Amino acid sequence: MTDSTPSENRYRHRKGLTAAALLMLMGALTSCAATPEAEKSTAPITLYSGRSEELIAPFIEAFTAETGIQVETRFGDSAALAAQLLEEGANSPADLFLSQDAGALGALSGAELLAPLEGETLNQTPKEFISREEDWVGITGRARVFAYSPTRVSSLPGSVADLVRPEWKGRVGIAPTNSSFQAFVTAMIQSQGEPATQEWLEAIIKNEPKLYEKNSLIVEAIDSGEIDAGLVNHYYLWEVASELGREIKVQNHFFTTGDIGNLLNVSGAGILKSSKNQNGAKRFIEFLLSKAIQEKFVSDTHEFSLEYPELSPEGVPQWSSIGAPKVDLSELADLQRTQKLLLKIGLL
Repeated sequence: MTDSTPSENRYRHRKGLTAAALLMLMGALTSCAATPEAEKSTAPITLYSGRSEELIAPFIEAFTAETGIQVETRFGDSAALAAQLLEEGANSPADLFLSQDAGALGALSGAELLAPLEGETLNQTPKEFISREEDWVGITGRARVFAYSPTRVSSLPGSVADLVRPEWKGRVGIAPTNSSFQAFVTAMIQSQGEPATQEWLEAIIKNEPKLYEKNSLIVEAIDSGEIDAGLVNHYYLWEVASELGREIKVQNHFFTTGDIGNLLNVSGAGILKSSKNQNGAKRFIEFLLSKAIQEKFVSDTHEFSLEYPELSPEGVPQWSSIGAPKVDLSELADLQRTQKLLLKIGLL
């Protein structure tokens, strides 16, 4: 969202932000409230955030400085917060949910806990990054890639299916307990069916992959020579390089257009039906979707801006040209089925 550990850890070494810097970039944002009365309202909102405090707090400070709206925030893992919201139901104090991935949002949408979005919240975002029910919207994009050592890998695979071949035996790292890997497997089940997905996973196991807890450890292992390649999210090259304070000997590779290995997942946000301040929550989402804030997401996290494709992270193609497969992100909520499969074959 790391994706499988509390999200505070994931951005620990990313570039620091300040509310002042954000405000300087933003200038005077035009309020997105629907009525003059709502525009003037400074009633507080409660945010459940599956994205780290280090990343989001400066944005919250800038939003409050611009609008006068205080944001009371509960930080945590996206899946855990989604489970809490499901338990709280209509009695939840939350006004909106900011998630590390589409699956957690899909779970709330499936339980009919999210309110329909409207207006600019939907108009500027490509339809593939909006839920079927139009009750959550993608904020940033995170692509799956094949990370590899350019000095030890001379022939790159065209498909994630190629990784079951003998030449990759013992050379590839995966993180089966990590939610981004599980979302990828969920997408494979959606597109290819569970039997084919199980067959691929079992073939991968026979090829003796190295197992890691999270994506960053895979990238570090490639850089150190422990393994030659791995399946990760695209931005971990920059994250690990930042953490180590040097360039790393790892590159990203996208598979053939449409391959499930190029899955483009999203971080996103939705407003709770039970919210007492839906307008304030809507203004916060539209604030995150503004161009100035999207620029900061791209520069500081190397994630994709879905709303402004021209704001592509340095060294990465625009998301529209990476060949991402057509996947209904709403269906990534079915992680329980994926976890049962991974347990069945011994990866969990």
